[in-house]
Amino acid sequence: MKIDLPGALTPYTMGEPRTYEPPPGPSTARVAYAAAHVVPGGESLDWDTTLAFRRHLWSYGLGVAEAMDTAQRGMGLHWATTRELIVRSGREALSAGGRIVCGAGTDQLPPEPASLQEIAAAYEEQLAVIESVDAVPVLMASRHLAAAAQGPGDYASVYGRLLSQVKRPAVLHWLGPMFDPALDGYWGSTDLDAAADAVLALIGEHASKIDGVKISLLDAGREIAFRRRLPSGVRLYTGDDFNYPELIQGDSEGHSDALLGIFDPIAPAAAAALRALDGGDTASYEEIFAPTVPLARHLFEAPTYYYKTGVVFLAWLTGHQAHFRMVGGLENARSVAHMVRLFQLADAAGLFPDPGLAAHRMSAWLTVQGAA
Repeated sequence: MKIDLPGALTPYTMGEPRTYEPPPGPSTARVAYAAAHVVPGGESLDWDTTLAFRRHLWSYGLGVAEAMDTAQRGMGLHWATTRELIVRSGREALSAGGRIVCGAGTDQLPPEPASLQEIAAAYEEQLAVIESVDAVPVLMASRHLAAAAQGPGDYASVYGRLLSQVKRPAVLHWLGPMFDPALDGYWGSTDLDAAADAVLALIGEHASKIDGVKISLLDAGREIAFRRRLPSGVRLYTGDDFNYPELIQGDSEGHSDALLGIFDPIAPAAAAALRALDGGDTASYEEIFAPTVPLARHLFEAPTYYYKTGVVFLAWLTGHQAHFRMVGGLENARSVAHMVRLFQLADAAGLFPDPGLAAHRMSAWLTVQGAA
């Protein structure tokens, strides 16, 4: 299959897809969630297509991380729709027997400053929705709290209040400023060592109420150092979309589990790699993941918060949805050159199950962009 790409003197020849059969169940060695994107339709979401993608993730043994930043939290997806998304996905998870965690935040508040009391109450409102469908809550990093907190004590106060009342252990969420600049200085300090100390103190005080902590700092060494300081029984869910193979594989002192946006577009490959790891076949694990890393590093390149555009583009090219549109028009956030390279890297990783469809849609998109 050949396709003309801008800037190339000769047509690009696509490779053969890699086929991965769905595993018999979730990984036995690691807990893995894919942060799933949403599909707009009409005045809200295309619920059939959005939920079908979640069933796709569950079919490969992955858990679904719902209503996280991959689903455009804070970038177009409003709380009213998010609430319905959590309820619908939670019910679907119960029906499918799939694992699910859901993000609780404060994005129903107006953008102006809020008090700590108002911030905690907003979290509680969202927690109640998540717990109504028996999902594990992820206490997402809050822009409002980042703006209002005067230091680590304010974070400890708000999170302590929330953790004291959760019905099941929750997941904490440390999202670096590369994913959201408004979160710079989260946990009370721009010094990441001081911030880590504050998070670990919070975990130490409430360990029985904490399932784990998701860290998205794109710094493997820092994540490993943090992981080694966690109390027994508290998981480290890597959100490092640059270094996930080595972090999930781990070392003699431990490993990270996964809650990753990159697992949305590479779900079949991720499931196959985890299954190999379950069987102790580290060579196959590394071989399967290796071609996905250049794709992930490109997808999440700066400005990293626009990675969602590439995630949805790949979902369209692979046939999971009938259009390339996003909430708030975010489909226009990346350049043509970025998307062309994304196409090539996804092809190199064997991620297009139907190369003909991918080539046809890529050519059509380039024509619309005036780049054909």
